[in-house]
Amino acid sequence: MNVIEFNKLTKYYGDVKGCKDVDFNVKQGEIFGFIGPNGAGKSTTIRSMLSLIYPTSGSVTIFGKDAIEFGSEVRKEIGYLPSEVFYYDKMKVIDLLEYSASFYDRDCTDRIKELAEIMELNLNRRIQDLSYGNKKKVGIVQGLLHSPKLLVLDEPTSGLDPLMQQKFFKLIAEENKKGATVLFSSHILSEVQQLCDRVAIIKDGEIVSVEDVKALQHDNYKKFTVRGTGLNNGRFNIDGVTQLVERDDKVKFFYKGDINKIIEIVSKLVLTDLVVEEPTLEEIFMHYYE
Repeated sequence: MNVIEFNKLTKYYGDVKGCKDVDFNVKQGEIFGFIGPNGAGKSTTIRSMLSLIYPTSGSVTIFGKDAIEFGSEVRKEIGYLPSEVFYYDKMKVIDLLEYSASFYDRDCTDRIKELAEIMELNLNRRIQDLSYGNKKKVGIVQGLLHSPKLLVLDEPTSGLDPLMQQKFFKLIAEENKKGATVLFSSHILSEVQQLCDRVAIIKDGEIVSVEDVKALQHDNYKKFTVRGTGLNNGRFNIDGVTQLVERDDKVKFFYKGDINKIIEIVSKLVLTDLVVEEPTLEEIFMHYYE
């Protein structure tokens, strides 16, 4: 069963394309990644999906119901964390969360306390006194306090320190084990690889691929920087190597293929440094999809 079904969803702002012909499904119980560079159309797609803005054409169904026609109904079972959070500055955190909880037909008191403890959030502070990271924590608690069936997370880790990011990932994984479906939007590939089963990749407002994460990891390029002496003799000019740049003491390239072939080459060299990195999403778009 699909929890979300996009059907050629398109949104234009006048002549400016926000997203076009977005077409993918999110299955019940999966953590689905939605990735692309900043400005690629992720937030526009999500806001159109939630009928916070209206699409130019196309449609989305959530829980089998049209997202616009039944928007008020389906949103009761959705927890949404926008990429940017804005609140009434003079409210206390607890007052804001209790106000949010009042929209749902359930007692969220214990859940608020539980989530605030996990996220190390002080419920008695005023919004205006919070850092950007702590405001993001408020948004996380607000999105989860009613134990929704669907979590829609748009760039959820921005502003969180690395330790808190890991707590957040663990929290989302636990919610998923309880049965929640998750749509996780990010421009950070490592986050998506850590959490997600499948990913849709968006570029310039259009879906360029829907991939299984394991396949994406296996087929992905690696970025190599090799330092030493006598490197510029073409020894790295082999199948799978692209964007090769050679100097006397430094070689840089991208490689896709059996990594043991590169290890075999470098094992015969006297090196001063070797760096193997994950490419950025922009680099993946440049090298993986051309």
